[in-house]
Amino acid sequence: MEYTKKVMKHFLKPKNAGIIKDADAVGTNANDRCGDIMKVYLKVKDNKIKDIKFHTLGCPSAIASSDVLCELAKGKTLEQAEKIDNKEI
Repeated sequence: MEYTKKVMKHFLKPKNAGIIKDADAVGTNANDRCGDIMKVYLKVKDNKIKDIKFHTLGCPSAIASSDVLCELAKGKTLEQAEKIDNKEI
């Protein structure tokens, strides 16, 4: 499979990879078909996402998508972040 330059950029140098040890919330999602596992860590203040990190075990597209999700969600309210969908990513 050939990936776009944007996918490879987010895969090779993700800006939001990591763990927030004192996270206010942690979410986990898994893809049973391919085995990808994603954890997202949030720091929330005044109902806005102040910091967000991910730890994903998976293919380049899963890691790149996790990084893009974090970019899109940071600074948004929890309600706005919940509305982010696959097409936006």
